[in-house]
Amino acid sequence: MTTVALDPRAGRRCHNALNSLHSTHYFSPDLGRELGTLGVTHPRAVNFAVRSAALGPVGAGAVTAAFYNYKHELVARHVPAVWETATPGQVLTARARAVDATLRRLLGEETVASAEMAEAADLALRAADACSRGARPLYSAHADLPVPEEPHLAYWHAATLLREHRGDGHLAALMSAGLDGLEALVTHTATGRGMTPQWVRDTRGWTVADWDAAAGRLRERGLLDEAGELTEQGLALREGIERDTDRLDQAPYEHLGAEGVARLTELGTGFARAALAAGAFPADLVGKR
Repeated sequence: MTTVALDPRAGRRCHNALNSLHSTHYFSPDLGRELGTLGVTHPRAVNFAVRSAALGPVGAGAVTAAFYNYKHELVARHVPAVWETATPGQVLTARARAVDATLRRLLGEETVASAEMAEAADLALRAADACSRGARPLYSAHADLPVPEEPHLAYWHAATLLREHRGDGHLAALMSAGLDGLEALVTHTATGRGMTPQWVRDTRGWTVADWDAAAGRLRERGLLDEAGELTEQGLALREGIERDTDRLDQAPYEHLGAEGVARLTELGTGFARAALAAGAFPADLVGKR
């Protein structure tokens, strides 16, 4: 039997496809509606609650550490106060309802109930079997949650595990590269693949002054030019971070194997494109504007 070698960047491509669908719920009106029934109405409180609920009723310090690129003062305005309004268990149940409604609306009932969705769920869960818990708090907390029975929710759950596993490793790579949370955002935005500076500041709590100060530090290191573009050194640093992240995240994709990864990427890309076509994300979300 011939074994097909896994492309070093195959895991990254697969993650990107799965994460695109996972991320739709953060922008979904269904999430705000479901959390609103619990009394959690502020958009930042909703975000902090749904992503950190798997950790339990943690304080602001734990959330700032796990999320990395949010201003601590913003986090502290909503955490731990949000747990006085709704328990983590209630938030997780509401999140599941929101995800169910969002996927049905964006993908349609036929896709949700399809054999392809069940196949994708099986592949993604098999990949997640090889994820590791050490130094990965968000992944490890979500790995303690039960796998949903319905295939589309099981797929979303597995995508969440793979997203947080890669994300936790990515933070280690950022720290190794000497980038704090805001500097990581500034350099990622400069690649043209991140959220716009305005979106970052609005959702992460940073001011224009904070942003400009971080850009100044990056210019002093030779990573940004005067126009705010990445220099050759900056581009090399960002690519090195992605390679390190790939290395730290290779286990689930090696476990699944090249053919499985290729199939999961194909299926995940199809679901993500359908969601995008259905208006899953704001039109002005991504770019350097």
